[in-house]
Amino acid sequence: MIRITDQIEIDERDLAWAFVRAAGPGGQNVNKVATAAELRFDAMNALLPEDMKQRLRILAGRQMTQDGVLVITSREHRSQERNRDTALAKLVALLRRAAVRPKRRIATRPTKGSKERRLQSKAKRSGTKKLRSGKPSFD
Repeated sequence: MIRITDQIEIDERDLAWAFVRAAGPGGQNVNKVATAAELRFDAMNALLPEDMKQRLRILAGRQMTQDGVLVITSREHRSQERNRDTALAKLVALLRRAAVRPKRRIATRPTKGSKERRLQSKAKRSGTKKLRSGKPSFD
């Protein structure tokens, strides 16, 4: 079990791993060894709260398929094991961000003093602009 928060855990059996050859520099190692890790996690069928699934869909963006499968790739390292650890860390970080419920915004009204300061600054700025547009005097 992989702990996300105190209440939320995901089972390692829900993760599907695939290893492919990584592109880019690396010499012959790139051509021989499948080091890039691809992690697939079916988020929509997992035992997660519904509100978390909604936030996860928004946060994941293009990493989530139409079917709700989260695809995370890692190809930063030369070893398969380190790429696997990095992909898992990315998944846990994304799930932790989705687990945080946003605070509800409480609507407040501006104070009387802030309204007065705003109007004074607008009047001052208006006066400055009026002085600029006046015709020049040739004294």
